[in-house]
Amino acid sequence: MASPIIHRVTTLDLAVRPIVWPFAEERRAEIAAHFAEKQHERPKIWNGPVLLGCDPVFTDGHFASTYFETDFASFLAWRDWGFPGPAVFNGFGMGALRTSDGAFVMGEMAQHTANAGRIYFPSGTPDLDDVRDGRLDIPGSVVREIEEETGLTAADYRAEPDWHCIVSGPTIAMMQVLNLDMPGDQARALIEANLAREDEPELSAIHLVRGMSDLTQTMPRFVTAFIEQQFASR
Repeated sequence: MASPIIHRVTTLDLAVRPIVWPFAEERRAEIAAHFAEKQHERPKIWNGPVLLGCDPVFTDGHFASTYFETDFASFLAWRDWGFPGPAVFNGFGMGALRTSDGAFVMGEMAQHTANAGRIYFPSGTPDLDDVRDGRLDIPGSVVREIEEETGLTAADYRAEPDWHCIVSGPTIAMMQVLNLDMPGDQARALIEANLAREDEPELSAIHLVRGMSDLTQTMPRFVTAFIEQQFASR
C-alpha cells in the first residue's frame, strides 16, 4: 500500500447532493447477499444510510468535496471487495483525544460491531445526522462519535483549529486533536465508568498510546493500519 499523504487544513467544505452510485445499483443482489452473510455473523449490525465522498480537492489549507447518500450494506460490500468502481472515498472525522500528560486515547471496538477488535480513535462513517443545511458537518460528526463511543462531551475537551487530513487509498481521515485537561489514567477511568453504565457500549477497552507528539510523523501508520484491517476483513 502506498504511503499516506497528509494535508493540514483549516476549512472543510463538504456539500451533500443526490448522486446515483453505479456500484450500488448494478450489484444490488450481490450486495444484499453479502450483507445477509455479515448480519448472520453479527446480528447487531444495521443497514442504515451512510455518506460517501467523491471529487476531493485540497487547495491552500482548504478541503472541498461532494458527498452522497448510500446504504451501509453497499458501503460494507464496497469495502470488503477492495473498493471497486469509479473513484469514491470513505471520508470521516476522527477525534484524537490527547490527555494533559501527552497520551492519546484509543478505543477497541466491541465484538457486536462491524469492526470488532480494531483499535483506533473514535470515528465513524458519517450519516444523515451529520448533515446541516446541505453540508456535511464533520466537526459535529466528531463530537457525536466521541460522545457515542466514550461518553465524553464537547465540554470535556478543547478542539485544536487545524485538521490533519490523511489520504490513504480510498480513505480520507479528517483528524482533529482534542485536548483533555486530565492525565491519561484519569481519562481512561472516566471513559471506562461511562462505558460501564451502557447496556451495549461500542467499545470493549480503552488504550493509552504515548510517544506520538508529532502527528505528521506518527498518525499515518495508525490510519494505514486502519485501512489494512479493512482489507483483511474480506
